Amino acid sequence: MPTRTVDPGRLARWCVEQLGSPPAEELFSSGFLSAVIGLRLADGREVVVKVRPASPRLAACVEVQRRLHEAGYPCPRPLTGVAPLGDGVATAEAYLPGGAALPSAEHAAVGFAEAFAWLIRLAPRPDEVSTLDPPLSWADWTHGGLWPSPEDLDLNDVSGAEWIDDAGRRARDRLRTGESAAVIGHCDWLAGNLRWNGDTLLVVHDWDSITADSEAVLVGFAAALYSTVDADELATVEDTERFLDAYCRARGREFSTAELQHAWAAGVWTRAYDAKYQHAAGLPLTSLSEPEARERLRRADA
Repeated sequence: MPTRTVDPGRLARWCVEQLGSPPAEELFSSGFLSAVIGLRLADGREVVVKVRPASPRLAACVEVQRRLHEAGYPCPRPLTGVAPLGDGVATAEAYLPGGAALPSAEHAAVGFAEAFAWLIRLAPRPDEVSTLDPPLSWADWTHGGLWPSPEDLDLNDVSGAEWIDDAGRRARDRLRTGESAAVIGHCDWLAGNLRWNGDTLLVVHDWDSITADSEAVLVGFAAALYSTVDADELATVEDTERFLDAYCRARGREFSTAELQHAWAAGVWTRAYDAKYQHAAGLPLTSLSEPEARERLRRADA
């Protein structure tokens, strides 16, 4: 995967134009297709600039983040809109450092679920913002083929590990049954994107991962992707069940049987997508195992 580099001179000019002050110190930098750069500006402010390829969806992502911040949700305050930088585009937000990757293990399911329910409750409706298309690949189960592809390879051309394709196909087919109104949520609810002060949510990051889908699908993604005891280990089947129970308590009503099955199917699909990528790249399969796929599909009635 190519690493995106940012010319320091262009970055300095962008900061002056968009933020009114040049960088004085680089605090950190990371990223591949996107570059994420923490800066201390000459006027003392600490900001994060994210540079990535242009996409029509980014303006809506920034607007959702802005509205959530204004509503009191713990996310960084956007400082700019989407503006060109080099061969890509950039945005800036306030830098909010610190916090732990996980709350206490006994609170993880409730903490992650309540944080997600809070986000869903405060987020604007999809028709209140500009387009969130194209969907992010790991959330794009509506893709015409079996697998949408990341930027660097076509997963549909990769043979082997047929059980992953089978799991993805069964989950996708289950998701295609029935229709539900779309809501806005976060489709990358990984431990690395949240920070905690004890059992209290401190901040949620990665607002490029905003998407619109049914509530059950978005909750299913989150319930399958969060962590409990180790940020490098995804939820077990039991962890996902605990998350779904906690989410329904937080929203104040239960999912229907069909919604619950869709949530389980969505979790299978996104983790099978990641497993397919891992297989294609010759990496260990850490996102999904065959026995776990069978159990999750059973709960999805798929």
